[in-house]
Amino acid sequence: MKNAIVPGLIIGLLSGVWLFIMHAMGLTFSNDTVNPIEFVSVLIPIIGLYYGVKVYCYKELEGQMNFFEGLVHCFKILIVAGIFVVFIGIIYINYIDFGAVNWKDFSGRIFAALLIGVLSSLAVSLLVMTKGKKVD
Repeated sequence: MKNAIVPGLIIGLLSGVWLFIMHAMGLTFSNDTVNPIEFVSVLIPIIGLYYGVKVYCYKELEGQMNFFEGLVHCFKILIVAGIFVVFIGIIYINYIDFGAVNWKDFSGRIFAALLIGVLSSLAVSLLVMTKGKKVD
């Protein structure tokens, strides 16, 4: 688990910074519309997961990783990132944008982030796996 902490914190920190950047740009969660600039945030978990799993594969597993090892490591990274992002989200809702946040829209965006994380995990695991296509 210790090799998932650094990439998870990087993803969580960048996601939290992105939340505050959107606030500084005047984008809030008070309506149902999604601004196209919000789709840039999809790159944060994809790049972070790819970096984390690639380092894990070559440093810990000596370049030999199957799909399921990559998937498990992706989920470890996402758990660390999710805990950190939820903490930052609570700070944001309670102290930065209190009163103006629509909880329904904010929770919908958090669910979308979860879905993006799971799909990114599948893609990264397929990209980084080095062992054959057999199921171990």
